Amino acid sequence: MNASIAIDADSARVPVLSARGLVKTFGPVVALDGVDVDVYSGEVLAIIGDNGAGKSVLIKCLTGAEIPDAGQLRVEGRPVAFRKPQDARDAGIETVYQSLALSPALDIASNMFLGRERRRDNILGRWLHMLDKRGMRREAAEKVATLGIQTIQDITQVVETLSGGQRQAVAVARAVAFGGKVIVLDEPTAALGVREGGVVLEIVRKLRNQGLAVILISHNMPHVFESADRIHIQRLGRCAGVITPKTHTMPQAVAIMTGAISVADSLPGAAAGNPGRAGDLEG
Repeated sequence: MNASIAIDADSARVPVLSARGLVKTFGPVVALDGVDVDVYSGEVLAIIGDNGAGKSVLIKCLTGAEIPDAGQLRVEGRPVAFRKPQDARDAGIETVYQSLALSPALDIASNMFLGRERRRDNILGRWLHMLDKRGMRREAAEKVATLGIQTIQDITQVVETLSGGQRQAVAVARAVAFGGKVIVLDEPTAALGVREGGVVLEIVRKLRNQGLAVILISHNMPHVFESADRIHIQRLGRCAGVITPKTHTMPQAVAIMTGAISVADSLPGAAAGNPGRAGDLEG
């Protein structure tokens, strides 16, 4: 049974994306062992865990890259079955992987519409398959402006000339352009410096303020505690608990993640040496 902090405001809301009892095995290896997840609009849910905890497999099951052996996925309360990543995209769930999946030789606009290119709405488009480059560049510029990304000034700039933070911004802007409900960010600041990492975190906050649900996978605990509304902790294929930056400290989160303590140990009145505040436990 998953231990999590009860948040009264969430009890009256329907998660934009939820999972119940996800199980995924690879031969004798149990990657996920009955994991529950709820993600709400207008929030950042961080997912943390040690290597082998099941973070990557969980995200793949939520986004169609892996098919769970058991369990149920729901989008806005409706049961769904993702058989491939495109199914998740069609449901409004976009993923920005650590590799970014950008083409360095193409410009920003072309990368944002990569695989979703639009033809001209005339005979040139219908018969000669000519692309609407002007329209795609205009819409790409609008998406970048909506996110408030000030580090990108020229939408025709080739991606290989961009910095790491700018490339991450392009990948996020592409996800937002076609997502609509949930944006999954896999280690978005892992290869970035302090300044560029701060720019990406600001984009994350803007996505949340625009009402999107953001799933943030990260090993960077300061970034997690700076950005997340709730923190889902994976341990040995299970959910060890769901906490918040207001109820727990970074050392407590790491201790739960490594198995040194449980969420129950961190509650008021628990054993000495594990101070901290937390709400009532669910389930």
